[in-house]
Amino acid sequence: MTTSKKSAGKILVNWAAVLVLVLSVIVFTMIKGGAFFSTTNLINILRSMSTVTIFALAATVSMAPDGFDMAAGTLGTFCAYVFASFFLWFGMPLWLCIILTIIFAMVMYLLTMFLILVCKVPDMLATCALQFVHQGLGLAYTGGSAVSAGMTAASWAKIFKGDDLSPASGWTPSTQAIGKDPWIIIIMVICVAICYILLERTKYGRYLYAMGGNKTAAKLSGINVKKMRFMAGMFAALFIAIGGIVVCSRNSAAQINGSDSYLMSSLAAVFIGRSIGGREKYNAIGTAIGALLISVLENGMTMCGVVYYILPAVKGAVLCLALVAAYATSKED
Repeated sequence: MTTSKKSAGKILVNWAAVLVLVLSVIVFTMIKGGAFFSTTNLINILRSMSTVTIFALAATVSMAPDGFDMAAGTLGTFCAYVFASFFLWFGMPLWLCIILTIIFAMVMYLLTMFLILVCKVPDMLATCALQFVHQGLGLAYTGGSAVSAGMTAASWAKIFKGDDLSPASGWTPSTQAIGKDPWIIIIMVICVAICYILLERTKYGRYLYAMGGNKTAAKLSGINVKKMRFMAGMFAALFIAIGGIVVCSRNSAAQINGSDSYLMSSLAAVFIGRSIGGREKYNAIGTAIGALLISVLENGMTMCGVVYYILPAVKGAVLCLALVAAYATSKED
């Protein structure tokens, strides 16, 4: 009897996130009726979920080999500055702006990899320090202001193209469409698919999971742990760049600290995803479900009239419960 109770309790904990998601949908539907379950509101939830999911995928790839990244939000903001400046200040085509922004994110992430792999600074300490580096360099790049249509370009940029940069040209419909449905949702699905294939369907994913389980054993088995960690960092940079672009397009501006607030929500989504099904490893599908849970709670509570300053407490509570589910039932050493 005791064993069966423990098994039932473990199953309940392992699937707690999914149960909470289902119960949340039921409760909010009962309270708000068709307004919550309407097509328009469901699209709103998916749109809100998309940005969180993209940043959470960056964290998922970083954590799979036992890494951690606290600077994804600030680097996402920096990427938004770069994307907006390429398009508005220099008049580059959209496709080139996207490619250059992704390259920029990967180049910036080399500093993260240098601190972690060469200087052997722990991931959390290195990325905490880089938060300030990204914020400072980003504001220096923009001249201390946001980047949006009609605003004066940073003085350094005029060296390259003169006063033609002031004021900035406007956004095109195709550029703004990236941050709106259905494109933002399509981009999220593609990113989830890429992350899923990388982690679940390639030998590199198996190597990353092996490193996350026991880095020393993975190294002794012949895995090049530095190379694999570097590759994970480049994929994380890819998702961070996409997240910054999406946020910039959604806001029609590269706002100061525009992506910073997504850090805690994305981490919560990752830990929720780790706990689902008792997998005890970071995975793309679980992360997407975690982001959906957070977005449903935010949307439903907002519709029910809960004041905005209570929402961070709810996110924190969800993160705490996810951590309990992720670690309380894990196997002891």
